[in-house]
Amino acid sequence: MSIVDLTGSARRRRLYWLLSDCGNVVLRGLLHYRRQPAGIAWQLGFPLLSVLLYSQVFGEAMKVPGGGDYLAYLMPGMFVMTMTLGFVNTATLVVHDATKGVVDRFRSMPMASSAVVAGRCGTDLLVAAAELGVMMSTAVAMGWRPQLGWGFVAGVVLLLWLRFSLVWLGIWIGLALPNPEAAGGLFALTFPVTMISGIFVSPQLMPGWLAVPAAWNPVSSTALATRDLFGSPVAGDVWVERHALLMSGVWPLVLTAIFLPLAVRRFRGLSR
Repeated sequence: MSIVDLTGSARRRRLYWLLSDCGNVVLRGLLHYRRQPAGIAWQLGFPLLSVLLYSQVFGEAMKVPGGGDYLAYLMPGMFVMTMTLGFVNTATLVVHDATKGVVDRFRSMPMASSAVVAGRCGTDLLVAAAELGVMMSTAVAMGWRPQLGWGFVAGVVLLLWLRFSLVWLGIWIGLALPNPEAAGGLFALTFPVTMISGIFVSPQLMPGWLAVPAAWNPVSSTALATRDLFGSPVAGDVWVERHALLMSGVWPLVLTAIFLPLAVRRFRGLSR
C-alpha cells in the first residue's frame, strides 16, 4: 500500500513540475513578445489588414453559392487562413531558439524536456486566441453578425483545434530547418494550399480539376463547419463537404497524431 502511495505521490510531483516548467516557458514566450513588440504587432496586424483588404477588394465581386452576404462567407475562411498560416510563425520562432542556443540552454536546466515544446504550443495558442479576438472585433465593426451561443463557442474551439494541430507541424519543421532565413520560404509554400480550398470561394465555382482537392483540403472542412456554426451554412456536393463538422475534428486529429510524435522525437534527438 505504501509503495502505491509513493508511486502516486511521485507522479503528482512530476505532473506538478511539468505544468510549472510548461508555465514558465509560456511566460517566457509572452515576455519575448513584450520586449519585441514588433513581432506581436505583425502577428495581430496581419489578420486585421487581411480582413480589411479581402473584404473590400473582393467583397462586391465574389458570389456565394445559393446567395448570401460575402462578408458572412468570408470571415470564417479568414479565421481558418490565420490559424493555418500561424504554423509558419511557430517554425520561425522554434528555429530561432534552436540556432541561438536557447533550446540547448533549456535542455541543460533541471526541467522537464517535454515542457519546452508544450510551452511553445501554449504560447502560440494564446497568441492565436488574441488574433481571433482582433479579427472578430474588426469583422463585427464592418458588419459581420454571427449567431451567438454554443455554436459560436464550438466554432472558436474548432479554429483553435486546427491551430493546435498545426503548432506541432511548425515545431517539427522549425527543429529541422538550418536557420531562421529558411523559414521565410514556408509562407510561399503554404499560401497556395490556403488558396486551393474553400476559404475564399466555394470549390463548386472552381474548375473540376481544382474543385476536388479544394473540397478535400483539411482547411476547407474547418471553414465550412465554422460557417455553419456561425450561422452562414453553405451546402456542398462532395461527401467531405456534407460531413464538414465531423471532418473538422478528424483532420486536426490526424495531423496531431502524425506531427506531435515527430516533433517530440525530433526534440529528444537534438542532443544525439
